[in-house]
Amino acid sequence: MSFFGAVFASLTLYWQWHVSGAPLALPFLAFVLIGAAAGYVIRIPGEGIRPSPKEERAIMWSSIGEGVGLFLVANLVINLHRPDLLLPSMALVVGLHFLPIALAAGFRPYLVLGTALIGASIMGFLVGAPTGGELTGFMAAGALWVASGIAVRRDWSAKRRTLATV
Repeated sequence: MSFFGAVFASLTLYWQWHVSGAPLALPFLAFVLIGAAAGYVIRIPGEGIRPSPKEERAIMWSSIGEGVGLFLVANLVINLHRPDLLLPSMALVVGLHFLPIALAAGFRPYLVLGTALIGASIMGFLVGAPTGGELTGFMAAGALWVASGIAVRRDWSAKRRTLATV
């Protein structure tokens, strides 16, 4: 999630603000920091969060649908000559992909994340170019980064609980 947050932020900087070069790598610092925290938590002994087979299927099929959906909306907005709709369309697809995962896992934060991304998408469509793309891109990045941090903390807490009972 944190990687895709960085992708949303970098795409927003490039497409909306016309930034190029090294500054486009700056959002990936958030990804590196969250990734380092996740790497630390993964190495902590103990039982972390493990998805059930039902959750794994939901993750797999939702991710496949997300990939197909992103391909379709990218082609659609490009062929309609509406690149201003690309970031809101992408946020919509990414947000929708979290809903079946949230339902399968019974994990409310994924429902909140999916809803936040869909809301950012709708705001981007309603506000229009160029502000709509900026709003959607940065809101999507922020939501994905916050959710990534929450996921890392959740796994860390689960491991601490199992270590405390040993």
